[in-house]
Amino acid sequence: MKVGEGLEKHSDSHTHITIFDGIMATKPGVLTDWPWTSLGSFKYIVVAPWVVHSTYRFVTDDPEKRDLGYSLVFPFLLFRILHNQVWISLSRYYTAKGKRRIVDKGIDFNQVDRETNWDDQILFNGVLFYTGICLLPEAKQLPWWRTDGVLMAALLHAGPVEFLYYWLHKALHHHFLYSRYHSHHHSSIVTEPITSVIHPFAEHIAYFMLFAIPLLTTLLTKTASIASFAGYVIYIDVMNNMGHCNFELIPKRLFHLFPPLKFLCYTPSFHSLHHTQFRTNYSLFMPLYDYIYGTMDETTDTLYEKSLERGEDRVDVVHLTHLTTPESIYHLRIGLASFASYPFSYRWFMRLLWPFTSLSMIFTLFYGRLFVAESNSFKKLNLQSWMIPRYNLQYLLKWRKDAINNMIEQAILEADKKGVKVLSLGLMNQGEELNMNGEVYIRKHPELKVRVVDGSRLAAAVVINSVPKTTTNVVMTGNLTKVAYSIASALCQRGVQVSTLRLDEYEKLRSCVPQECRDHLVYLTTDSLSSKKVWLVGEGTTREEQEKATKGTLFIPFSQFPLKQLRRDCIYHTTPALIVPKSLVNIHSCENWLPRKAMSATRVAGILHALEGWDMHECGTSLLSDLDQVWDACLSHGFQPLLLPHH
Repeated sequence: MKVGEGLEKHSDSHTHITIFDGIMATKPGVLTDWPWTSLGSFKYIVVAPWVVHSTYRFVTDDPEKRDLGYSLVFPFLLFRILHNQVWISLSRYYTAKGKRRIVDKGIDFNQVDRETNWDDQILFNGVLFYTGICLLPEAKQLPWWRTDGVLMAALLHAGPVEFLYYWLHKALHHHFLYSRYHSHHHSSIVTEPITSVIHPFAEHIAYFMLFAIPLLTTLLTKTASIASFAGYVIYIDVMNNMGHCNFELIPKRLFHLFPPLKFLCYTPSFHSLHHTQFRTNYSLFMPLYDYIYGTMDETTDTLYEKSLERGEDRVDVVHLTHLTTPESIYHLRIGLASFASYPFSYRWFMRLLWPFTSLSMIFTLFYGRLFVAESNSFKKLNLQSWMIPRYNLQYLLKWRKDAINNMIEQAILEADKKGVKVLSLGLMNQGEELNMNGEVYIRKHPELKVRVVDGSRLAAAVVINSVPKTTTNVVMTGNLTKVAYSIASALCQRGVQVSTLRLDEYEKLRSCVPQECRDHLVYLTTDSLSSKKVWLVGEGTTREEQEKATKGTLFIPFSQFPLKQLRRDCIYHTTPALIVPKSLVNIHSCENWLPRKAMSATRVAGILHALEGWDMHECGTSLLSDLDQVWDACLSHGFQPLLLPHH
C-alpha cells in the first residue's frame, strides 16, 4: 500500500483545491486507545486523587511554603478546556457565515463523534504534570517568572522541537504508520479547532516527548517558572486551535510589516492544505522547514489571499428560530459540539454551569443581536438558520411582545436586503397572538421580495401522514391552531373519525370541517376512549387528559413543542419533522429535541418553497389547502417521514 492509497479525490468549488477523503486507521496499532477509554464519562477520576491532595495541601500548608505550581495544575486544566471551547465556538460562528472560510466541504456526525474525546490530551497532560511535580525535585516550588527560562523555552521550541516534529510528521505519513495511527487524524478533511488534538494515544506520547524538551531542559537547568510552563502550553493550544480553524484570521499586514514572519508562523489556510493535499505543509507551527525541504504547497499564498478576500455566503433560504430554555445555549451548534450532536435533554453538568446560564439570560433580556447559527447547502441552495437570542419565557411576556416582533421584522427586512428567496418562521416566531402567524409583516411590507413561510401546510401534511394507514378514528386535544383545523378537516374528508374531549374544541372544529363531513367529527366522553389508539395533541394537553388514554396509545403532536411524556405505557412521536436527504450538506447538530438528520417541518417548508419556485407568501391565519401538493413535493426532493417510535 502506498501513501495516500485508497483516498478519494474531490474538487472543492470555492478554493479549487483537491480534497482527499481521509480514512480511519485500517490497522489500529499498539496504544491506539486511551488508557481510560473504558471509563467513559468517569475518566476524570484519573486526576481526582491529585486534585484532592493539591487542594488539601493548599489549604493546610503554611502560605510561605505552598507549592503554587502543584496547586495551579487543576485550575490550569479547567482553563485549557474553556480556552478550547472558545476556539470551537469562534470557529463555528465564522464558518457558518462563510466569511474567510477556507474549505466549503461540510462536516458530519461521524466527525463530531470521532472528535468527542478532544479533552483526553488535557487529562493526559494533567497526569504527567502531577507525576512530574511529585517525582522531580526541580519541579517543586517554581517561581512565577524567570526571563532566561522563557527565552530558553522559546529557542528550544523554534529549534529542535520544530525540526524533530517535521520529520516525525513525515514519518507518520509513511504507509505503515499512517494506516495504523495518523489516518485517524486525517479522517477530518474539514478541520475544526479540536481536530488538532484528535490522535491515537501513541501519537500523543510522541508529541509530548517533543514538547517536553523545552520543559525538562528548563527544569534541569533550574530556569523553569510557572510562566514558562503555562505560557508554552498555552502557546501550543493557541497555535493548534488557530491552525485548524476553517477560516483565515491572520491579517496580511502582519506579513507586510515583518516579512520573515511567513517562515515563523503558519496560518489556518497553510495547514488546511495539509489536510486536503496530504503530502505538503508538514511543519508544526513554523513553515520554515517546508521551505527548506521543498514540501511547501505551491498554492499556499494563493489560498491564503483568496480566503482573506472571501465575503459572506450568498443565502437563498433562511430559517428564523430562537432559543428555547436557558440551557439551550449549550445545545447550539456554536455551543458544546458533542452535546449539540444529540437531541436536547437536560444533563447533570448543566447544574454546574448555572452561573453562565444566569448571565446569558440577563444578557439576552436587555441585549442580544440576531446571529447565524448554522449553514447548509442543498441542490444549489445555500441555507442558513438565524437565531434570535430570546427564550420561550420571553416570548410569553406581554411587555416583550413589541421588542420581539421588531427583531423578527428586522430579520425579515435584512433577509430581503440580502436577496434571500424564502424565510421560514420557526417555533414561536410565528405565533398567532404574536404576529398572526407572520401576516403582520406581510401587511406592513407588501413590497417584500423575500417570501415568508410559517410551515403550517407542511406540518399538517406531516402529521396526517404520520397517522397509521389503517387508523379509522383519532382523538384531537390541546390548544387548537390552524394546523389542527386543517388536520381535522383533511382527516374527516378522508373518512377518519376525529373525536374531541372538550366541547369548545368540538364547536371550533365543526366550523372548519365541510358540512358533508361533519358526521366524522365527534364529541367524546371518557367511556368512549377505549378503542381510540391514536391521539393528535397540541400544547395545553393536560396530565388528566393523558391519563385517560388507554395503554399503547400513540401520541402525535401537531404543536411546535413536544408533549411532556408522562405515560411509560404509551408511545410518543416527535413534533412534525422529516429526515433530510443525504445530499443536504453540513448536518452535524440536532435541531432542538429532534433526532439526528431530522429537520422540523417549518424549516423544510422554506426549503421546499424555494426549490419549487412558489411565488406566494405562505403565512397568516387562513386555513390551509393543497396539503397533498406540499407532501408530494417533499417526497420528490428526497425528504422522508420519521418512523414511528415503535418501528
